[in-house]
Amino acid sequence: MRVWGFKPMNLNPRADISVKLVSEVGVGTVAAGVSKAHAEHVTISGDEGGTGASPLTSTQNAGSHWEIGLAETHQTLVRNALRGRIAVQVDGGVRSGRDVVIGALLGADEFGFGTTALIALGCIMMRKCHLNTCPVGVATQDEGLRKLFPGQPEHLVDFMRFLAEEAREIMAKLGFRRFDAMIGQSDRLDMRRAIEHEKARGLDFSRILRKPEPAPGVAIHHCEPQDHGLEKALDHGLIEKARPALENGEKVRIELPVRNIDRTVGAMLSGEIARRYGHKGLPDDTILIEARGAGGQSFGAFLAHGVTIRLAGETNDYVGKGLSGGKIIVAPPSESPIRPEDNIIIGNTVLYGATGGECYFRGVAGERFAVRNSGAIAVVEGVGDHGCEYMTGGVVVVLGGTGRNFGAGMSGGVAYVLDEKGDFAIRYNPAMVELEKIVEDEADKDAMARLDATRTAKRGDAELSDALSGALPEDMLRHDALRLRILMARHVRHTGSERGKAILENWAEYPPKFVKVMPTEFRKVLEGLAKG
Repeated sequence: MRVWGFKPMNLNPRADISVKLVSEVGVGTVAAGVSKAHAEHVTISGDEGGTGASPLTSTQNAGSHWEIGLAETHQTLVRNALRGRIAVQVDGGVRSGRDVVIGALLGADEFGFGTTALIALGCIMMRKCHLNTCPVGVATQDEGLRKLFPGQPEHLVDFMRFLAEEAREIMAKLGFRRFDAMIGQSDRLDMRRAIEHEKARGLDFSRILRKPEPAPGVAIHHCEPQDHGLEKALDHGLIEKARPALENGEKVRIELPVRNIDRTVGAMLSGEIARRYGHKGLPDDTILIEARGAGGQSFGAFLAHGVTIRLAGETNDYVGKGLSGGKIIVAPPSESPIRPEDNIIIGNTVLYGATGGECYFRGVAGERFAVRNSGAIAVVEGVGDHGCEYMTGGVVVVLGGTGRNFGAGMSGGVAYVLDEKGDFAIRYNPAMVELEKIVEDEADKDAMARLDATRTAKRGDAELSDALSGALPEDMLRHDALRLRILMARHVRHTGSERGKAILENWAEYPPKFVKVMPTEFRKVLEGLAKG
């Protein structure tokens, strides 16, 4: 979890990292881990909140009352001297000023309001948020229904004002002048006499109401900053060396030795680019980073458009997580004796949540390659189990074997797998995808013939790749052979892949050996759009 929190902080050091946990027995231990992972904020969510789109089984059975989880979280954090460095928020059933005061006495710094705020704006709890048929226009894109929305900003302002006034009145009765002074004072809570009723006689709330005794100097509410250790990040040096590119748009080449303790390389630089230029970033290859060594976790995470990282070496898990337009190239160093197509060169969960950019890997990837990929283009020479899991967009080319369960939950994008052994049919998950053959139509053959004509005795794969450096065909229903040929040439150009060269030199033999993995519903959508 420490690594998880380190990634977004590198991207935006000014951000506060928040983790949401369901209120249940044992949540205090998890919250302690969140604090140790240097998150600034944790939310304990009760069982009464949630979206109206949630299944009834979740609404009625998930989690417990927020008081239970909040009390355990606060007590655990105080006992472990972790409470001062993290803010504790509670939501999921907080409705009144009285709830706010009880929450504060049990240890909450902050409070979240969802359902009650929507009701103040006119929500009538039809639980149709996911059907686009909300009768009062709160959760719908239907223009006719949106006109029925009765809410006004003043309604929500009044609700919050009344809430605060009720909380202030109760605070006055308890003798508290400041809200901070009330946090964690659970000894001011008591049980109603109704607990003496025969049906409630066995209930014991003493553990919830117990006030932890902190050691001297230990805070019982949020009052200390987290130390993320960002001053040690490799990206500070990258940002300084990239100043000409950041300030004047000049092309910059940076040589960078890396070790496996260097995590999230490129993220802080990408955050700086995003602050200056937005999502559009810089022109292609404005910043070229020539890295060498073993990359740590999340190498190239969130890489922005205009940044290219070429690594001679290997990397750990989460390469290209959240890739946002940048380019990552990983290949063994030239002196390496290994056969890249037979060896793992990148770790697990590569391209998790990527939205754009390109990746070329001369070697095999671990498990869950391109999980939740939403738009990145990637070429790799083999993957482990669960490849392209939950993928929603982009293009993936696998020039080798795959593990089991390929394409599970894949709802968008396309994948091409080189199935030389003919066993891919037993390795993919057929629930949401179909397998198709690669067919070269006449348009593809003509385009490739023109490209082949550019290859003279003095022109090799690099020159061919220059001719193929244009945009990929956009029609995902057609031009599969041409798309593959272009990506193969790019892969060879960037990585020097021997496997890619062999495929290009004997191209006529290979299209029948590839299998196209196409999401069933995605195909239907594309066909519908093509018809009009």
